[in-house]
Amino acid sequence: MTTENVNEVINEKSEILFLYENTYSIPNGDPFTGEQRYDEETKKILVSDVRIKRFIRDYLLYLNKEIFVWNDRSNIEGNESGAAARVKSLKEKYKNDESVFLKDKNNKITKNFDTKKLLQKCSDVRLFGGISTEEGDAVNLTGPVQFSLLNPSLNEVDLRTHQNTSHFVSKGENKQGAIGTTTVVPYAIIQIHGWINPRSAIQTNLTNADLVDMNKGLWHGINEANTRTKNNQNSVLLIEIIYNNDLGKVYGADRLIQIRPKDNKRGEQLRSMDDYDFDFSKLINIATSEKIKEIRYYTEIESIDLIFSGKSKFVKLTI
Repeated sequence: MTTENVNEVINEKSEILFLYENTYSIPNGDPFTGEQRYDEETKKILVSDVRIKRFIRDYLLYLNKEIFVWNDRSNIEGNESGAAARVKSLKEKYKNDESVFLKDKNNKITKNFDTKKLLQKCSDVRLFGGISTEEGDAVNLTGPVQFSLLNPSLNEVDLRTHQNTSHFVSKGENKQGAIGTTTVVPYAIIQIHGWINPRSAIQTNLTNADLVDMNKGLWHGINEANTRTKNNQNSVLLIEIIYNNDLGKVYGADRLIQIRPKDNKRGEQLRSMDDYDFDFSKLINIATSEKIKEIRYYTEIESIDLIFSGKSKFVKLTI
């Protein structure tokens, strides 16, 4: 990507593989129970697309980017939805911006908002899509960037029960603090699988600059999360498989990267990257496919960088 085309709407189809690790944390708790999402049959933990998008949105907010999906309650009235209130906020903010108003048949600016263009002011809408149910001007934009609904860890995990106490009483009549029990993940190396569709990008106006921000959001959003359940995370590797045309696709991109535990350890016995090796052979071999234009990557781990450095079609990203 060059500086000349950074603000152009994207025209490349690609797939994303993003690896990060967690140690004694809860990478993605179920909203109803707070317990880590878990596949009982495979013994692998799961991370949802919503959790990953939240990391990215939080980083975009840090960059002072306009965000559509966030807890804006400033304009909610009665039973009004959060989306409707957010659209109202955007209308107020951009009421003097002619670019978000409809034009009449003579190409003159009217007093009516173009809700689609209003939503396109938001970075997360350009990335992930958005909806508005404005009467007479409903909008439903499919996001060009999508992640798997649930993303499994590369290793098996045995969840650990953790108990903690609080000095705050749970009820007014109680004299002692509360005792809580939860499950934590001792260690997991998680792979997030995503897709970028250039045809949908035309509808949301997704630019290369937005993708630069998204990559930074993935990398730094994971590293900088500082909540009690997310503060022991490390970004490991970001891969972008770029296709030669928008009909290209390789089979099983989410299975191109594997891990090989050392010293006869099982997946649930892993506690750090010292306990296993990455197997990138399938990823390196697939680069020879005529469907693939190039494979872009970013890592701060020297041993991984050395594996890809100098390989045909592998290009180092800047983040």
